[in-house]
Amino acid sequence: MEGPLYQRIAEDLRRRIARGDLPVGSPLPSESQLCEEWAASRGPVRQALSALRAEGLIGGGRGRPPIVRTSQVPQPFQTLLSFSRWARSLGRTPGQRTLEIARRPARQEVADALAIDEGDFVVELVRLRLLDDRPTMVERTTFVESVGRLLLSFDFDPDKRSIYAYLADQGVDLSVARHVFDAVAADPTDASLLEIPEGAPLLRERRRAGSASGEPYEYSDDRYRPDVVTFTIENAEQAHPSVARAWRPAPTGSL
Repeated sequence: MEGPLYQRIAEDLRRRIARGDLPVGSPLPSESQLCEEWAASRGPVRQALSALRAEGLIGGGRGRPPIVRTSQVPQPFQTLLSFSRWARSLGRTPGQRTLEIARRPARQEVADALAIDEGDFVVELVRLRLLDDRPTMVERTTFVESVGRLLLSFDFDPDKRSIYAYLADQGVDLSVARHVFDAVAADPTDASLLEIPEGAPLLRERRRAGSASGEPYEYSDDRYRPDVVTFTIENAEQAHPSVARAWRPAPTGSL
C-alpha cells in the first residue's frame, strides 16, 4: 500500500473489518496498540480512526476503543469499474462463469449509449459474478466491435481473468465512466442465476465507460443481490460526489 501513513492504517482496518477479523460489535485495537503496531505517533492513528468514523464503520469511543458498527466497507471509485479488483481489495475471492459471448448487431439502447448506429456490430457478454463462490451479480456487458473483438482471442479466457485488466494490457483506455443506479425486479434468468425468487428486488448499475477523451467503449447492465452488495454516494460542498460499492454479509434466511 502507498500513500500517507494514516491512509494505510485506515485501509488495513477496513480490510480486517471486511474479512471478519474485526466483526461487527467488536472493539478495535486501542490507539496505543495501533501506534505500536504501525510504529506511529497518535496523530496518524487518530486521523485513520476519524476517517472510519466518517464512513460509519466505527462508533463509540469516549476513552474506550471504538466499536465496529458495520461491515459495509466502501471502496474508491476506481475499484467500481472492476468487480475483480474491488473483491480482492476486500480480501474476498472474485469469480465468474461466462454464459455467453457473441458478436451481434447493436440494439437501439446499446447503440445510443455507445454512439454508434443501431445494427452496427458489437460484442456482448453475459457473466455470473461470484464472491467466494456465492452468486452476487449478473453482468450484461457490450463493447464496441474494435474493443470487443480483443475478447474473442484464444489468448483470453473470461472465466479466469478480469476483462478490464486484460483490455488495459491491450492498451484500451477505460478510465472514465458514468453510472446510473436503480432497482429492478429479477427476471427468470436473474432469479435462476442468483438463486433468488423471480421478482425479487435487485440493485441495477448501468455503466458507460470509455477513454479520457470521451470515446465510449463499453455499456453494461449489472444486477446485484442487494443483500450482498450496496452502493454509497458521498459528497461534500464544493467537491465532486464519489460513488462506492460495499459488500455486506447476508442475514440468515434473506432472499
